[in-house]
Amino acid sequence: MLSEEQRKKLIEGAFAAKKGSYSPYSRFPVGAALLTAEGEIVKGANIENASYGGTICAERTAIVKAVSEGSRRFVGLAVVTNVPSSISPCGMCRQVLREFCANEMPILLVPGDYPRPLKENETPEKGYIEGGVRLTNLAELLPDSFGPEQLELPREES
Repeated sequence: MLSEEQRKKLIEGAFAAKKGSYSPYSRFPVGAALLTAEGEIVKGANIENASYGGTICAERTAIVKAVSEGSRRFVGLAVVTNVPSSISPCGMCRQVLREFCANEMPILLVPGDYPRPLKENETPEKGYIEGGVRLTNLAELLPDSFGPEQLELPREES
């Protein structure tokens, strides 16, 4: 579980990362921030390409930066867009995250209008925390996933 301070750092990091987005085609900037096991925040933004297929999502930007610099263990992720609701990572990003992150790793899906104040006597919806943030994890976003540990399973000789 993430502490309040860790959540705050991740959310701030995701907003800061979004400023680096290069999204002239979709006009859909995304920022992501990963928290390493060592306590470092690694930021990533989506970087689009005129060929579309060459586009790299914010979540993959962050994880590739972190892994290429030697980090292999992560304890949290925050993702933010300009949309006033929580937006989940795409399927490809989920699978790349699965390579390096535990299924139980907390993922904060932050609305673009964060922090969303609660009305008097209102409590956050199930699965949401303060500010309108959806708190989830990789297992919820990628059920029945395939990960590195499956490659270690015994196989039948053919």
